[in-house]
Amino acid sequence: MAETFLMGIDLGAGSQKTTIIDATGMVRGAASAPVATSAPHPGWSEQDPADWWRALCLTVPAALRKAGVAPDRIAGIAFSAGAHTPVLTDRDGTVLRPAILWSDVRSSAEAAELAAAHGPEILRTGLNQPQPTWTQAQLLWLARHEPGVMARAARLYVAKDWLRAQLTGTWETDPTEAVGTLLFDGHAGRWSDRLCTMAGLDRALLPPVVSPTAIVGRVHARAAAATGLAVGTPVICGSSDTAVETLGAGALAPGDSVVKLATAATMSVVGAAPSVDARLINYPYVVPGLWYTLGATNSCASAHRWLADSFYSGAGADSDAVFAAMDAMAAQVPCGAGGLIFHPYLQGERSPHWDPKLRAAFLGLTFGHDRRHVVRALYEGIALSLRDLRGQLHDCGLSPSGVTIIGGGSHSALWRQIVADVLDMPVAVPRVSDASFGAALMAGVGAGVFADTAEAVATCVRIDTRHDPHPARAAFYGELHGIYRDAALAVQPISHRLGRLAERGL
Repeated sequence: MAETFLMGIDLGAGSQKTTIIDATGMVRGAASAPVATSAPHPGWSEQDPADWWRALCLTVPAALRKAGVAPDRIAGIAFSAGAHTPVLTDRDGTVLRPAILWSDVRSSAEAAELAAAHGPEILRTGLNQPQPTWTQAQLLWLARHEPGVMARAARLYVAKDWLRAQLTGTWETDPTEAVGTLLFDGHAGRWSDRLCTMAGLDRALLPPVVSPTAIVGRVHARAAAATGLAVGTPVICGSSDTAVETLGAGALAPGDSVVKLATAATMSVVGAAPSVDARLINYPYVVPGLWYTLGATNSCASAHRWLADSFYSGAGADSDAVFAAMDAMAAQVPCGAGGLIFHPYLQGERSPHWDPKLRAAFLGLTFGHDRRHVVRALYEGIALSLRDLRGQLHDCGLSPSGVTIIGGGSHSALWRQIVADVLDMPVAVPRVSDASFGAALMAGVGAGVFADTAEAVATCVRIDTRHDPHPARAAFYGELHGIYRDAALAVQPISHRLGRLAERGL
């Protein structure tokens, strides 16, 4: 019998990746292509959906070539992307403006207004508090600042659904993405007229909601010609990147937890119900009947990249070589980076502060510090931010005994060990950990290759490495975290004052 293969397509913050696995979970081929983010004004983050499609048309045929797989052997394709990134189209399907990313803070005033007027109701119904990261506040901003766009809008997609629709021509989303818009009643499982009215949105613009493992369509002829896929290949809905990554890391039961070191850093815990708290984020999970609750710090690998590009890269230097050199530098410095602390608030912060006006800081610099200490402080600062997230989760009764770690930052053994020591928890490292792999598992469930998500995980997910916390280092970081937290609270009003001064300028 001919082998069966599955394809996962993920749209990340800086690239689009396609991965092909076989029915045992072995990666047979993968390819990625960059996607540009624009910031036309301070605090804005936008992408052109046309760039997503161009990237997909590059990565799909490249992944097929690397895998040596005939297109008609792909049993199913599923998608993921950063959550709740809105794409508005007119009646002809034309995209009306660039997509506003989750990291964009332009709608801070609208989010604050929604919180003041309707905060308890929004949290109770939508399971999350109003913030500029959610679609609801972004749409309210558009209604006020770009009313012509909203007047022409006929459909609202989120990022992965728009990209998937280029293969199928269909229009739908999954419950995770729906909750992420903050326009969905998480208890009733349907779009909320009240939440839509608060954003000035006509509910008719919102898509049907289906299971993340539902087959929503098949690759049509135009898409097949552009991508090299076979006409008629089943296409599965998929879900947000954190949802499929959590599955790809092997989390199946309440208490299972995943730390992600990617553009942002997150800590997710699977639960039997949402843990509604203004400081945390709740989503339905891709395992039926379960939820996952997470805390998120805005800047992680993005902060690492900023540091590398701004201070460590030579002209024409290979980025992998630069990151390896930075990792080696950090390994030469003891815990605490010689008394240097980094707060990673380069684009405001979500958990625990939910303050888009916070600013990053290196605190404690002396003549005794050099480039090595700065890198170590960045690793530790992001891990200390994760400890903030763990504390919030614990306050809501979510207390995992260990975590699985994923994301680009997890490629650093040093950073993984720092996370284990700072959290004082064992850390497991899966063989494969990216969202495109998790999306491929979803494709397998939807296409019937696996009976359910449990079989997909049991068949495909493998743990390669484990890190146990070192007692002395864990105790040291416990003390350092108290200083880190006190310093963050102390500089918060100073961040606001600096921001107001910068906006005023001369």
